[in-house]
Amino acid sequence: MHKPATPVRFFMRRRMTIIIAGCFAVTPVVYADHPISTPEVTVLEEHLQPLPTLSNTEADAAVIARTRANTSDTASMLDGQPGVSLYRAGGVSSLPSIHGLADDRIRIKVDGMDLISACANHMNPPLSYIDPANVGTIQVYAGIAPVSLGGDSIAGTIQVDSTAPEFAAAGEDLLTRGRISGFYRSNNDARGVNLSATAATDVFSVRYTGSTVEANNYRAGDAFKPAGIAADSAQPGGDRGWLDADEVGSSAFKSENHELALALRHEDHLLELKAAVQNIPYQGFPNQRMDMTDNDSTRFNLRYSGQYDWGRFEASAYRENTRHKMNFGDDKLFWYTNMMMQPVAGMPMETEGSNSGFKLQGDVILSERDLLRIGAEYQRYRLDDWWDAVANASPMMGPGTFWNIRNGERDRYAVFGEWEARWNPQWVTQLGLRHETVKMDSGPVQGYSSTGMMNYGNPANPASIPGAFNATDRSKTDQNLDLTAIARFTPDERQTYEAGYAIKTRSPNLYERFAWSYNNTMVMNMNNWVGDGNGYVGNLALDPETAHTLSLSGSWHDAAQQKWHLKATPYFTYVDDYIDAVACAEVAKVCPGRSDGFVNLSLDNQRARIYGVDISGGMTLVQGSAYGSLIGRGLLSYTRGRNLETGDDLYKIMPLNLKLALDHRLGAWRNTVELKLVDEKRHVQDVRRELKTAGYGLINVYSSYEWKRVRLDVGIENLLDKGYDDPLGGAYLGQGATMGTGVPYGIAVPGMGRSINTSLTFTF
Repeated sequence: MHKPATPVRFFMRRRMTIIIAGCFAVTPVVYADHPISTPEVTVLEEHLQPLPTLSNTEADAAVIARTRANTSDTASMLDGQPGVSLYRAGGVSSLPSIHGLADDRIRIKVDGMDLISACANHMNPPLSYIDPANVGTIQVYAGIAPVSLGGDSIAGTIQVDSTAPEFAAAGEDLLTRGRISGFYRSNNDARGVNLSATAATDVFSVRYTGSTVEANNYRAGDAFKPAGIAADSAQPGGDRGWLDADEVGSSAFKSENHELALALRHEDHLLELKAAVQNIPYQGFPNQRMDMTDNDSTRFNLRYSGQYDWGRFEASAYRENTRHKMNFGDDKLFWYTNMMMQPVAGMPMETEGSNSGFKLQGDVILSERDLLRIGAEYQRYRLDDWWDAVANASPMMGPGTFWNIRNGERDRYAVFGEWEARWNPQWVTQLGLRHETVKMDSGPVQGYSSTGMMNYGNPANPASIPGAFNATDRSKTDQNLDLTAIARFTPDERQTYEAGYAIKTRSPNLYERFAWSYNNTMVMNMNNWVGDGNGYVGNLALDPETAHTLSLSGSWHDAAQQKWHLKATPYFTYVDDYIDAVACAEVAKVCPGRSDGFVNLSLDNQRARIYGVDISGGMTLVQGSAYGSLIGRGLLSYTRGRNLETGDDLYKIMPLNLKLALDHRLGAWRNTVELKLVDEKRHVQDVRRELKTAGYGLINVYSSYEWKRVRLDVGIENLLDKGYDDPLGGAYLGQGATMGTGVPYGIAVPGMGRSINTSLTFTF
């Protein structure tokens, strides 16, 4: 009978995992033709991960391979992970939500980098910078993230790492291998190619990965609006944007990604250098008034991992720069004409973000029982957001440049420590403490003009709107504290229980604090990172959010963990100083009214409560028959959020939802039938005028077959072509005069109708 590992064996196995498997917790290494037992490696890998293991999930290789064949949006690969839902946005830019908390409230790490959305509408979120074809591993900490993986977030942590480097076995010849795949998806005519190629010796590895995808507008399952345009045809250009009743405007996109990865291995040490570039020539957003018209990014990432007698040391440094542009795409038009009744040529908006940082971490073996994990992090972020003057549009949009955020600064300094103790084979605990200093500032701003419709006044005059902002001390320093306490009890090989408590803190982002113009609806509409169609202005007085989370988990399974498993995780979160929407007049002195159904809002600190439960499980129904094996899976998620000061519901909380699936495998043939059921969304946030949605059910079918060097994937999503509104999709702003009165209030962004997806992959 297998005996649980003693503390000595536990730490020896921890070290041997790194030596034998060549993996340093964060950066696993794949060896070609190496005689390692895969089950043993898997078991040892688990010991390298910090607690909690019950509250986090990891997408397995089969799921990653299947989803990359059916999506070009990396965030969509998180669909099906307990506790995770998605704010659908552009074709490659969905925003994940963990237990009702999304976007900047989640710490998202891509190859160890803390990327930031450099856009007032958050069109370039962190996961948009890695293509699904380059994803190697996905981990989601949807419960209580350890402080070594947390910081500046209150919801949890998502880690996405690219494909691990490969090395030839010692003494073997040069290893060369590659993969090329092409795909087509019928609904929006999405087509693209992915390529990767590797050359490696036993000590050095080089890999190139590239991908390109282009897609048209997608179609809903039914007619969700009248055919034609949602604009005033009397306006200049009003004949643009004619769309069918089921066509979702501003949902087309194109994206290109390239990455070169170098890796050097010496005994127990690994050094990696990655350089990547991205270009998105265009990406439409059906829930924003603007579209992305260009997005260029460059990234450099250096990572080191090494094993020593005392434990393990990791170091990483990165730099990322983004140049981002927005304007009206082909399906949208601008409503404004000058005094000569000449149409104005759009509204260009530009953003440049510079992001760099480093992290140092050491795992120190204190004793046979105790492990201390200590580290330090630093992040430096700079942002400029400006809108150039438009020809013949003065004084509405000229003659000067509008500065939305000028010389924006956001710097984080962090130190942390975690103590893990394996008291005996049944009990494991972890205590963590993290302190962060967040410093923010911005430079003086200005409007397009000091006269006319914008009437911003002299930026140097304290009586004017920009003058009052410029005269205010904008420097902010937050001292944030995170604390986690986790205990896990394993009474026997069939069950495990875990309890955790955490205090997590997040400072506001630059737009939440420094978006300043509150006297013009057009400008306020441009600062909308939530896709609800409303106008926003920031609040210099915002305090950091502090979340107190209590999470419990129970896991039950057969002794071998092969036949069945069930996991339940109820949770409760109380957020002090929760940053929520309020009427603009509660923060600003004067705010314009609106008659288009939308509202102008600002932000303020309030109190919020979130609770819910995630239940997941699976069972082997048939195994070893002539017809293959059959496994049933299920996932149930429920989240409820409320603002305790106003009594209002929280924004974009996913309704009760259930996912059931049957997985069939016969040799190299895999099949999955999936049923997704979503309850009606009746708990909506009144202050944002959030839209209610009806319940719905979707059926998806996936199949793949692998030969020696070829893999064929076929999928049919939304098999019955069901028409439905996306509960988290926001307000439909996909066509017409999105800055005028041509967009009708009350239409939700619909989900995609039936799509037949195919992908063919060759390995060499």
